[in-house]
Amino acid sequence: MGRVTARRPVLRITPDGTRRRPDTLAVEEPLEIRLRGRSLTVTMRTPGNDIDLVHGFLLTEGIIHDPDDVEVVRYCDGVDSDGANTYNVLDVQLAAGVPDPGNRGRREFLTTSACGVCGKASLDEVAVRSRFTLSDNALEVTAATLSSMPPTLRRGQRVFDATGGLHAAGLFTADGALLALREDVGRHNAVDKVLGWALTQRRIPLSDAVLVVSGRASFELAQKATMAGIPVLGAVSAPSSLAVDLARDRGMTLVGFLRGETMNVYSGEHRIKA
Repeated sequence: MGRVTARRPVLRITPDGTRRRPDTLAVEEPLEIRLRGRSLTVTMRTPGNDIDLVHGFLLTEGIIHDPDDVEVVRYCDGVDSDGANTYNVLDVQLAAGVPDPGNRGRREFLTTSACGVCGKASLDEVAVRSRFTLSDNALEVTAATLSSMPPTLRRGQRVFDATGGLHAAGLFTADGALLALREDVGRHNAVDKVLGWALTQRRIPLSDAVLVVSGRASFELAQKATMAGIPVLGAVSAPSSLAVDLARDRGMTLVGFLRGETMNVYSGEHRIKA
């Protein structure tokens, strides 16, 4: 749709002086997700892969478990001043027999691109339990292979190259092959997009995959990984204390500060081989 980046004027200041020029920025727009015509949430995201985003969001909220749980997803309503569709409203028709979540998972206010959990209707809803048991997962990955994943992720960040303003999430095999990569202004949206891709490809649970994120590992990202059955989560930056607690509780391997040939393994160290 040509809406991933936008140009804005900027005053560039350097030791050699100042000049005005256009700058390329990552686009951030609201996406309203509706279930059977009723508004469920609004998230700030980078347009693109919206269908994946919706599937991943519904999966990690525990609303759907299988691609067949969704009958159809379609853009609706939402027009700009010229009457053109903004492509910022998606309506999901759940398949017959899939229960409506009611208020479960419904946001009380706008979900920003920085945090997907902060709008939870109640703290109890943060503790969504996964259907998958990770403690028995026998996946192993070498430290060298794990170290190769962030550079592979970075090379695939085409929009980041143009803007410097996007997070990325990538799914890898245990031998380092990249399965899917998505970028977004919201780190939780980037993860939802790759998990939505996996769901539509019928790869859930991702019991043989590694999820790598370009920033920090928050509680919500760890929760999304467990909801998709992912045994290993690697982050270029730091994890939060709650992310570590959740990983240990669910039997997931959590790796932080994954940079160069070094890393910190906070839980599940038995899966990381020298």
